[in-house]
Amino acid sequence: MSSPLRVVVADDQTIVRDGLVALLDLMPDLEVVATASDGAQAVERAREHAPDVVLMDLGMPNVDGVEATRRIVAAQPDVAVVVLTTYVDDASILRALQAGARGYLTKSAGRADIARALHAAAANQVVLDADVQARLLSAAGNPAPSAPAELPDGLTEREADVLRLIAKGLSNHDIARELVVSVATVKTHVNHLFAKTGSRDRAQAVAYAHRTGLV
Repeated sequence: MSSPLRVVVADDQTIVRDGLVALLDLMPDLEVVATASDGAQAVERAREHAPDVVLMDLGMPNVDGVEATRRIVAAQPDVAVVVLTTYVDDASILRALQAGARGYLTKSAGRADIARALHAAAANQVVLDADVQARLLSAAGNPAPSAPAELPDGLTEREADVLRLIAKGLSNHDIARELVVSVATVKTHVNHLFAKTGSRDRAQAVAYAHRTGLV
């Protein structure tokens, strides 16, 4: 039997923080190893305990969740961060993903949703709340019919096309069908655009696409 996933819970509201700890402790495959009441504490607890995942609120005093996420990911790349917040505006979502969060959930998420997101993040996958995914897809819209005259960071037109399709939520297989190329070719384009945009994963690539106006 594998070891439980080690989690740090960061939330400035005591009742919410204690409730999350009680909720997660009911699950045998999760272990809360520490809690934090602000972003600075979250960074410190992550350094002390080296958890698998930090469950991070955004609106916290001293250091907010976005900055705490950025610091944790920079110092400990193997520690995943999943955001759990009441904020579902585009700016908050994109800032968190750009900072390195591997998941973004609203506080209406159930126990199973939270557990699934924690495990996915620890496995280097990205999980977005349904409302968050809908907002990103709505903001992305349809791929532009043609690329800008000059693309940022040396992206090729085909890499920009692939990035726009990633922003629409398409998998590599879906992109291959859309562009009528092989999956291996899509993977090559994805690797190249990740390197050029400085993105560690698809979530950061989506944030980059929005920030640079590609979608």
